[in-house]
Amino acid sequence: MGRLSDHMSKKILILTLETFHAAGGLQRMSRTLGYSLDQLCKKNNWSLDFYCLNDHQCELMTQYLPSTNFKAFNKNKLSFTLKSIMIGMEADIVILTHINLSLIGTILRSLHPKSKIWLIAHGIEVWRPLTLWKKAMLKLADRIICVSNFTKSKVIELHDADPKKCLVLNNVLDPFIGLSTAFDKPKKLLERYRLNHSDKVIFTLTRIAASEQFKGYDQVIKAISRIKDRLPSVRYLLAGPCDESEKLRIHRLVKHYDVEENFILTGFIEEAELADHFLLADLFILPSKKEGFGIVFLEAMAFGLPIICGNVDGSTDAIRNKEMGLAIDPDNLAELEDAITTKLMHILDDDQRRAIQQQCLLHFNLNDYTSALEKLIRDEATT
Repeated sequence: MGRLSDHMSKKILILTLETFHAAGGLQRMSRTLGYSLDQLCKKNNWSLDFYCLNDHQCELMTQYLPSTNFKAFNKNKLSFTLKSIMIGMEADIVILTHINLSLIGTILRSLHPKSKIWLIAHGIEVWRPLTLWKKAMLKLADRIICVSNFTKSKVIELHDADPKKCLVLNNVLDPFIGLSTAFDKPKKLLERYRLNHSDKVIFTLTRIAASEQFKGYDQVIKAISRIKDRLPSVRYLLAGPCDESEKLRIHRLVKHYDVEENFILTGFIEEAELADHFLLADLFILPSKKEGFGIVFLEAMAFGLPIICGNVDGSTDAIRNKEMGLAIDPDNLAELEDAITTKLMHILDDDQRRAIQQQCLLHFNLNDYTSALEKLIRDEATT
């Protein structure tokens, strides 16, 4: 096995589908990856190119990357593919941030075998049957970087990936999340949602669509109907971009379970207001079945929120196997009800919320993530 020389100027190419155009978990991961690698390249005199298929150049947030390193392709697949291959043939390491970019990786492996190709595996996109060329990429990649142990196990189990190529590198907090050291509930949101300081607020932040019902918000609505008589001050804020058909279905569900007084569907939340919504809540819950990792759990813990998540997917990595949160069977309504009741019967004070925040920062911080990336780059080897 031969190592990349530490004395050469390494050229790194990152390929992404979307980075600044939206604010989901994959986009946040791409931003953090770009920022970390940019810092490493400056430190080590390496070079970095960051190509994004679906973004527009004007959407770049320059705190993450300088404009000289970032190129957006405005959904022009042909241009993106051709330029990625051209630059990739000069790169030492090409990082594919999604398996949908596998065609480019496969072509590069054929044209320029010396380039090291890394594939990042997130979750559901690799937990299902794959096309032949995507499966080929799993064989051809030099490294498969999995965001959770669950995803790693799925890649190996379902696609017979080489365990020696697969490694786990958990996602971490966005470097520009803007943490708070005080945990007061924002007055403007109390007024907007007509809440009292004494209300016990449960918060879920996710994409709300018919295709995303595995996120578990239906189960939370059902659980609220079972505890509202014992905890009449419970309020459930379900937030995120919402399809119109799913919105109508949820409102029918809420009416059926008679929780209209306890339920608020906020719709999309602007990024500038995310922190205030975390501060408004007493508990964050996402009992999902198909999370690759769940960056939103880190964000919630970074604002001192206790967590309830599912125990059948990558969510358990985000809470370090129950060390930092409560993982339940997403299909067990009684278990979910008990978990919510237990958490809400004990509202945390500021010191306790600060302790959750510090634990999150200890285990999911940018410095450790960047150090792990640097070690991977320096230790990169071919077979």
